[in-house]
Amino acid sequence: MTAYDKDLAFIHHTGFGDFAVGAAPRLVRAMRAAGIAGGTVVDLGCGSGLWLREALRAGHKVVGVDASPAMIALARTVAPDADVRVGSVYKWDIPQCEAVTALGEVFNYLPAGRAAPPLGRLFRRVAQALPPGGLFLFDMLVRGAGRPMAYRTWKTADDWAVLVDLSENVARGRLTRDITIFRKAGAGWRRSRETHVLRVPSRTEIVAELRRAGFTVRVSRRYGDLELGPRRLAFCARRQGVQE
Repeated sequence: MTAYDKDLAFIHHTGFGDFAVGAAPRLVRAMRAAGIAGGTVVDLGCGSGLWLREALRAGHKVVGVDASPAMIALARTVAPDADVRVGSVYKWDIPQCEAVTALGEVFNYLPAGRAAPPLGRLFRRVAQALPPGGLFLFDMLVRGAGRPMAYRTWKTADDWAVLVDLSENVARGRLTRDITIFRKAGAGWRRSRETHVLRVPSRTEIVAELRRAGFTVRVSRRYGDLELGPRRLAFCARRQGVQE
């Protein structure tokens, strides 16, 4: 089953969309500081289109791709002027653009039943889509030196609830989220489950692959005023070829 089927996509949009909205002002400022105003922004793993909507409001043309048909259906409502389509960020032909974004640990997620696609290959494809000076902005969960992540958490609203059992295998560099979803359906409730498997690379590995792909890199713990969660880092990469 594709990650973020209909019920979890709806819950992520309504209950967790504040992340994309909160990151948007910093992304817009970063693009303006790089001289990108009104150019095309490609969002990989665009989800329900909340960041696409904010980029449109800032005057950009936007293109988004997501592996979840349910997410793309939401994005077509949230950002009707965006060009969005269903596809894998690892296979989709990235169009020429001025900036590429990927919010919410997009590159950590592993396609169901497949080995981890090489980050370096993806980063090179992004570089080929950007002009010199173009921006590549994304965040990822990275390897930590402390104890493995292992906890349970939940969030509820009047018409839905989501429970997450998280465990990390440090030796394999993998993190698993077993997710139980409840959504109100008529007089009753509908229950479903999803399992998401994430790779957990090191900060050093990500930066090295970006540099090999032709980027200069800055790393931060936040998008502007929005601080990221534990072991999450924001990467601001700029394609080389212009005077910094």
